[in-house]
Amino acid sequence: MKRYCIEWIQDWCSEHGWTDLFVEQRRYWAFPPHAVMPLPIPSQVLQGIKEERGLTAEEKLWRAAAFAAAGVGIGLSYLLECPMPLVASFIFCAVTVALCDEE
Repeated sequence: MKRYCIEWIQDWCSEHGWTDLFVEQRRYWAFPPHAVMPLPIPSQVLQGIKEERGLTAEEKLWRAAAFAAAGVGIGLSYLLECPMPLVASFIFCAVTVALCDEE
C-alpha cells in the first residue's frame, strides 16, 4: 500500500531544491541541492509530510472497506446465528491493518 502520495513528496522536493525524485524498493530518492549522487528522502521528512497531509486516497479506501466488512460481518453473524461471517470479516480487517502498517 502506498503510504505517501508522490505529489506530496514532489512538492516538498521542489520547495527544498531536491530534484529528480524516483522510487526504488519502496524508498523515495532524489538529488539534494548541489549533489551529484541521489540520497533517500529523510524519514523525518516523510513522517512530517504524513502528519501534515494525513491519509492517502488508497488508505482511506482500504479503511472504509475494513469498516464496511466489519459491519457486514456483525450483521450477517447476528442474522445467520453463525460466527463464520464475523471470522471472515476479522481476517479481512487483520490483513488491512497489516497493509497499513509502515514496517
